[in-house]
Amino acid sequence: MTAGVAIISVGMATAVGLDAPSACAAMRARLDGFQETRFLGSPEGWLTGAPVPLPRNWIGEKRMAHLAAGAITEAFERAPEARGQTALILCLPEEGRPGRPVRDNSGLLRRIGEIVKVEPHSRSRTVAHGRPAGHVAFNYARRLLASGDVPYVMIAGVDSYLTAPTIAHYLKGRRLLTADNSNGFIPGEAAAAVLCTRPNGGSFQLFGLGLSRETASIYNKDDLPLRADGMTAAYDAAFGETGIEMNRLGYRISDLIGEQYWFKQTALASIRLLRGRHEFQDLWSPAESLGNIGAAAVPVMVGMAWTAAAKGYAAGNPVLIEASSDDGACGAAVFASRRAA
Repeated sequence: MTAGVAIISVGMATAVGLDAPSACAAMRARLDGFQETRFLGSPEGWLTGAPVPLPRNWIGEKRMAHLAAGAITEAFERAPEARGQTALILCLPEEGRPGRPVRDNSGLLRRIGEIVKVEPHSRSRTVAHGRPAGHVAFNYARRLLASGDVPYVMIAGVDSYLTAPTIAHYLKGRRLLTADNSNGFIPGEAAAAVLCTRPNGGSFQLFGLGLSRETASIYNKDDLPLRADGMTAAYDAAFGETGIEMNRLGYRISDLIGEQYWFKQTALASIRLLRGRHEFQDLWSPAESLGNIGAAAVPVMVGMAWTAAAKGYAAGNPVLIEASSDDGACGAAVFASRRAA
């Protein structure tokens, strides 16, 4: 299947910048937004997190709505003609995740539309799959654009792990980075938006996409050994659509949130597919600056790659963007800039 998606603008609201240029510059410089939170991580001290410095102390769905609206508004600034004729695909945290900051998916869509001052499009929808939700959203987006029903699709993601029930749940499972647990992640929050349209000459485009599932997930009850079958299959499908082998890849961006499991998964997928002579392939991750940002991860990573290509500091061409979730969902996508080819 031909991807048929070109990126024309991005927007972000993160712990290191409230717009895409500043956030990407900070992440490129390896700056981070980590600070002590109001949550107690252990008897030794407060938990480290990466909150977004918003001008008002909004909480819950109101906070999520304003985070997402800020990113979407920024993405529209570069293409104002897209207003009113754009379907929004909103990436959200997994249903049932403890402390999920969104209770009403459809209500959040409407609230974002009110803030952005854009009427909801009939083809707008939500995708609640956590970190790899963006890959599912791109799959929907290319179908929408190929159908001709809409000229533009906005893929936005918003999430926060900085809620009391979420912190309590992951502390209990020893999943958070604390003074007495080095194998954990830093909870963060963010929003990002990517405005897409049908391909045009010389643009940054999606060329291949793969979706799969890992049976040996981090929570698998049978204690199956991790072989990265799910991520390997996602890589393979993305390369198959693109028409290249992994040795022609320029670099990768991954949602590596800090736990050993995810680094092992990425390494195994690479070992299983990388063959022949190849140049050094760098590996970037927004988690180094933002912590675990959940459903905002893929739009942030695409924004990082788009900005790097536009400003000429990308670590290669094409770029593979990967993400996976606790329940084993895996996604991989290959993007390339024809100008850099």
